[in-house]
Amino acid sequence: MLWRFEPAWRDREAGIVETLRTVRPDVVGLQETWSGDGTTQPERLAALAGDLTGVWVPTALPPTPEEAGAQVGIGLLTRWPIRATEVHDLPHPQRPGPPPTALLATLDHPRGPLHVIVTCTEWEPHYEADQRAQNEALAALATDPRLDGDLPVLLIGDLNAAADQPVFAPLTGLTDAWAAAGGDPAAATLSSAVPFAPLECTHLIDRRIDHVLARPGRPGAAVDAVRATLAGDRPEYPSDHFAVVVDLNF
Repeated sequence: MLWRFEPAWRDREAGIVETLRTVRPDVVGLQETWSGDGTTQPERLAALAGDLTGVWVPTALPPTPEEAGAQVGIGLLTRWPIRATEVHDLPHPQRPGPPPTALLATLDHPRGPLHVIVTCTEWEPHYEADQRAQNEALAALATDPRLDGDLPVLLIGDLNAAADQPVFAPLTGLTDAWAAAGGDPAAATLSSAVPFAPLECTHLIDRRIDHVLARPGRPGAAVDAVRATLAGDRPEYPSDHFAVVVDLNF
C-alpha cells in the first residue's frame, strides 16, 4: 500500500480501488495502510470498492514518520462479516520502540469460522534476528490448535522474504498457496519495473516477498489452491508492491 509515502497517495489509492473492483476478492490483507482524519484507509477502501468491510490495527513496521498526521497500520477487507479480532504483538528484541503486530480476524464464512492473519514483518538485514523471531511467532499463531476447524487458516502478509531465503524457514510448514496453485515461480511482487521501487533493498528486489500461506483446518486435510496471479502490476502502479491473488477452494 505504501502508506502516505510518495508518490501521491491519493492518486495511488484510486488505483487500489480500481484493482479491488476488477479482482473482486473475498478477503484482502493490507500492509502499510493508515489511520487518521477520523477514519482509516481500510474503511475508505471498503466503502469505495463496495460489498466489503474493513478493519485496521496499528503496527510499528514501517515506523510512522514523526511529523506524520496519520499512523501506519495493517488492515483487512472482507466480504464476510467479522466475528472477532485480536492483535498480537510480534517480537522485536533488536529494533527499539513499539512492536510490530499481527491482526487475527475470525470471519463468519458460510461454512464456519474462517481465521485470517494479516501482518508485515521486518525487512532490514541488520534486524534479521527480529524477522526470524517474528516468523516463528507467526507460525505458532497460524498452527494454534484453537484455530482448528472445517476451514483452513490463512496467513497473508508482506513477509519481506522470498520462500527460499533462510529467514523464511520458520514458515515452511505452511502451504505456500502461490506455489500450490501453480503460480509462476519467477514472479516478483517487489519489482524493479516500478519507478518508485526501493532499489536499495537488493536482497528483496525482483523477488516474491508477499505471500498467502495456509494450513488445513484439521490434520489430514489439504489446502486446495487452484489459481494464482498478480494484480496491480501494470502502470500506473498503485503501490510499490504487486498484489498476490490466489483462489482457494473450501
